[in-house]
Amino acid sequence: MDSALDTPATASSHRHESAQAAPAPSAQTRAGRTDAAPATAGTDFPLVVHCHLRWDFVWQRPQQLFSRLAADHPVLFIEDPLPTDGGACLELSEPYPNLVRMVPRLPPHAPLDVDAQWRLLLPLIERALAQHELLAGRFAQPVQWFYSPMSAPVLLGRFGARGTVYDCMDELANFRFAPPDIVERERFLLARADVVFTGGYQLYQEKSRHHGTVHFHGCGVDAGHFGRARVASTTVPEAIADLPGPVLGYVGVIDERLDYGLIEALARRFPEASVAMAGPVVKVDPAELPRLPNIHWLGQQPYDLLPALVKGFDVCLMPFALNDATRYINPTKTLEYMATGKPIVSTAVADVVRNFTPVVDVADSEDGFLDAVGRAAMAPDPALLREGIARAMAASWDSTVATMRQELLDAVLPMRQAGGVAA
Repeated sequence: MDSALDTPATASSHRHESAQAAPAPSAQTRAGRTDAAPATAGTDFPLVVHCHLRWDFVWQRPQQLFSRLAADHPVLFIEDPLPTDGGACLELSEPYPNLVRMVPRLPPHAPLDVDAQWRLLLPLIERALAQHELLAGRFAQPVQWFYSPMSAPVLLGRFGARGTVYDCMDELANFRFAPPDIVERERFLLARADVVFTGGYQLYQEKSRHHGTVHFHGCGVDAGHFGRARVASTTVPEAIADLPGPVLGYVGVIDERLDYGLIEALARRFPEASVAMAGPVVKVDPAELPRLPNIHWLGQQPYDLLPALVKGFDVCLMPFALNDATRYINPTKTLEYMATGKPIVSTAVADVVRNFTPVVDVADSEDGFLDAVGRAAMAPDPALLREGIARAMAASWDSTVATMRQELLDAVLPMRQAGGVAA
């Protein structure tokens, strides 16, 4: 299942292709490319995913969805390119049953232009789809599923695609280091997508202004997995168990969305407590993180270990900055925290206020946040903890995926039927 197979290929013959973005095919509409092969009538068609996130990064929405959708559809998970010292190549592996991961690699002197990079890689991808043992015969007439719009001008409608999904889990244009043309590329994708999903309600409202078939599917949770935090036999890892209490903990990506001044203020308000921050550091300089004796940066943790880690928390934190990068977020960790039966304190992120109060104690100021943490550590409300567990139990990823799959079928199969193919 983890056998990593490289597919090297010489790409020099493609280096001189035009760096201009591939124009939209003149006959391409939301009904799909007219040059696509006829679709089969089944509902087990393959999915080709285009994702800016790594499969082996934090286990979040893409992994939760496609580890389940792979039960019904072969999944090809194409990540953004990484550099290599050699020639252009594709690294292929099968990290999950019926799911193939593709990591494109670019040579040292590859073009800087994103479209030119994908033009360089496209022949390698097409060749691998036809010839590689993990791919050949498995991915004809797929539905393409985009998380980032960056590759869409070159890749959308390729591979005989029968339809297109845009799953907008974040407003990527608001993130640090976002490409300057990402908004234009998103418009390109929205104009051609058959169905749009969003991970937050604020995103749903925004994307509904630009597309007629948008569905809001926020956080799901593997309640059984995170519920292990409530099981007596679950052992808290030493990294948490050895800390002085109370332990005020965060699990997630450590990036520009966090309020580091607030985290430092928390550590200063409660010097006897331990502030435990578990997650990979991304897009921020580790040297600039607040360094106090009671702040502990634990690094990325395995998904399987998270319930045991959170079991050792006295309060679960969501110390988000209120900025452009957090305007549209709907944190997956909220329901995960709820499933552990721990009290939760958050800053006033719009989707958290709308979706998760009063189980989550939301504060609209620094002092309010610190006071709420103090209350939660001293006297958590048992009724709210029970309500949080019940809400997590009712919000499974299984049910979310089943609904999204039906909406996908409703969007794609009638579209093919309208094009003259029986569905």
